[in-house]
Amino acid sequence: MKEPHSSQDNSTASSYSLVLFDGVCRFCNGWVQFLIRRDSADRFRFSAIQSDYAQALLSQSCTGGKPLPDSIIVIENGTVYTHSAAVLRIFRQLGRGWPLLYGFILVPRPLRDAAYRWIAKRRYAIFGKYDSCMVPTEQVRRKFFG
Repeated sequence: MKEPHSSQDNSTASSYSLVLFDGVCRFCNGWVQFLIRRDSADRFRFSAIQSDYAQALLSQSCTGGKPLPDSIIVIENGTVYTHSAAVLRIFRQLGRGWPLLYGFILVPRPLRDAAYRWIAKRRYAIFGKYDSCMVPTEQVRRKFFG
């Protein structure tokens, strides 16, 4: 795997939870900004799904032949989490009271994923879409791959 953009950070991508997100989705970009502000333990790294880096990574991942979502995917220690499981894995690692939301893991996955897919399917209509992927500020660029 490629190293983060910053030459000051010598950790590999596998040391972090990698969040792949739809780089043109306003909702997804807002979610990433939300995570960056709350990632006090520096656990997350990010890449737009549209990036060459994410595409190469996903082509190497074993997904059992199932199509991957095009909104949020989390990769931790080589394991790919999709749909509601991806979101819950993220909440589990945030500070303060956010890990309490991981309790929704007790809701049957088909119900959680149905809610996830409902939002994901309508995200452009509700929140809008950018013409291109976001360009991270210099301050947070080290958290981005690809």
